[in-house]
Amino acid sequence: MSDAPHPAAQACCPPALICPPATAAGSRRRRLWELSPRAHCPVVGVCLSLAALRRLAGKTFGGEVLADDYALHSGAVQDCLQRSPLAEALQRELDRRHALALRRVAALKTTDALRAWWQDAQQGDDLAGALWATLTHARCDEAFEEQVLHDIHLRQHQLGERQGEERRRLAQLQQAQAALAAELAQLQQRSARAAAEQARKIEQLQGELLSRRAELIGRDTVIASVWDQLRQHEDAGSARDRRAELTEALERQLGRNRVLERELAQARAALEAERRRAATAEEALARAAAVRTAPAQPADEVAPALGERAVLCVGGRVASVPGYRRLVERLGGRFLHYDGGEHDHPGLLDHTLASADLVICQTGCISHDAYWRVKDHCKRTGKRCVFVDNPSRSGLQRALRSLAQAGEAA
Repeated sequence: MSDAPHPAAQACCPPALICPPATAAGSRRRRLWELSPRAHCPVVGVCLSLAALRRLAGKTFGGEVLADDYALHSGAVQDCLQRSPLAEALQRELDRRHALALRRVAALKTTDALRAWWQDAQQGDDLAGALWATLTHARCDEAFEEQVLHDIHLRQHQLGERQGEERRRLAQLQQAQAALAAELAQLQQRSARAAAEQARKIEQLQGELLSRRAELIGRDTVIASVWDQLRQHEDAGSARDRRAELTEALERQLGRNRVLERELAQARAALEAERRRAATAEEALARAAAVRTAPAQPADEVAPALGERAVLCVGGRVASVPGYRRLVERLGGRFLHYDGGEHDHPGLLDHTLASADLVICQTGCISHDAYWRVKDHCKRTGKRCVFVDNPSRSGLQRALRSLAQAGEAA
């Protein structure tokens, strides 16, 4: 194999700077500036696009790169001869772009394995990643590097020939496309004329169809009228007898309806009276039960009078809320309730807290948000508040007594 410099490297690098590459040793990957100068030109040209190179150079040098593409490429190749800021930036960018190929070759431990992988990778879609991963591999020696550079040089020639063939093929396809487009335009014009002619014929046939349908309807109407007159004449005799029978049956049914209406009105009146008596009895029983249960309460469970103060009960079981209301109102207070966030809107809690004088928070039946909002409001405003763990009527009485004692102490 010849040791002559690679043609791509000769185009971008001065001959005086071309030197033999260092022999790969150990397992550390080779850096860009450690590669043979012959490799810099194909690496920069194949593994990185000109747009990416221009963007990376501008970021490295802190400004817009005004050089043309060739000058930009040549300058980048020159900077790769030693470790420079641009060479380091190119190393990082190439590692990032071709990380997948680098992971694939990381497990290869011999030059033969790397050579076999390179032969397979040339047939794949990621030629740039394969080139970068192969040249920077620790087992890429000088002979194998020269082979890789020869392969990529021939590959570039093949790609150039293929691009020329593709351009010719594209020109042929564009000509064919133009011819097909012209033919399509002619077909569309003929199709449009045929469609317009077809629409005109359809419109004409629809008009004729409507005319025939109107004639048919008129004929059917005349026939139906004649048949009706014929049936009327045939049924005139029997219709009179049938009409009399129906009139008599109708009068009997009307009489039965009047009787049923009177009975229904009487039943409704009796039901309404029974409902009123039941409601009166329930009210009397409720008053009697209230009178019986009120004196039975122990003296230590009776809460003090509230004196028209508003008592807000936060949480509690839905079925117990009427009992809470009666207890607070019997002690002279105004009862307010918030269900703890289960159904009521959260924004209602702040308004209700502002309207309350005393707060009883049943912590076992409210949400965490409602609990912290109640605690924060009472702490900020100095409003008296009692927290009850288990919701019950006795617990509410003890809470009211605690509130009253706190008020007396204050």
